[in-house]
Amino acid sequence: MRGIDLKLFQGENLVVLGRSGTGKSVLIKIISGLLQADKGHIEVLGQDINKISDRELQELRIRIGFSFQNSALYDSMTVRKNLEFPLVRNRKGITKAEIDDAVESVLDAVGLSQTINQMPSELSGGQRKRIGIARTLILNPEIMLYDEPTAGLDPITCIEINELINEVQQKYKTSSIIITHDLTCAKQTGDRIAMLLDGQFQRQGTFDEVFDTKDERVKPFFDYNFIR
Repeated sequence: MRGIDLKLFQGENLVVLGRSGTGKSVLIKIISGLLQADKGHIEVLGQDINKISDRELQELRIRIGFSFQNSALYDSMTVRKNLEFPLVRNRKGITKAEIDDAVESVLDAVGLSQTINQMPSELSGGQRKRIGIARTLILNPEIMLYDEPTAGLDPITCIEINELINEVQQKYKTSSIIITHDLTCAKQTGDRIAMLLDGQFQRQGTFDEVFDTKDERVKPFFDYNFIR
């Protein structure tokens, strides 16, 4: 990436599109403070993440939900324990009743209340993805970062995950950055699309605006996803 400039507006789903290896996932890891940029200015929720202390960064991360590509569930814990973990770690003094309410609420939000006592190994790929999103939601983040949310899923499950992303936006009033190379995901979830080409955001706008072009770097990308 070189000389990129990107803004996320309140309440929007922003999709970042690009080929593999263009730096899409690196971008959201920098935004969440998991990686440090070599240079540049990164402001998240009013704070320059290059200038804040480790403690301030930890507090900021609580306000940012990161949905990892592989769901990042703890295989040795039940679904309930996976969801309880971030609450116990970050909400000092929280009661068992409050934890139970929060766990039941996010499981209901992702439509998987019945899995509460199951192990991650007993879940399908789509269910694991949903539980990963639920674990992120349990701290009520202001910003959601989704890293390839439909990767490795069948087409029907992809549609369900896309619908869930939209439901999360509406119910939790989140602003989201969705990293993907799946154009169906982009079209279904994106209020705005930013396309990363040759290390820079070359095209931004609605889905139709981004792909209304004769740019030879864009056309094959579209044709691969939507065979005419």
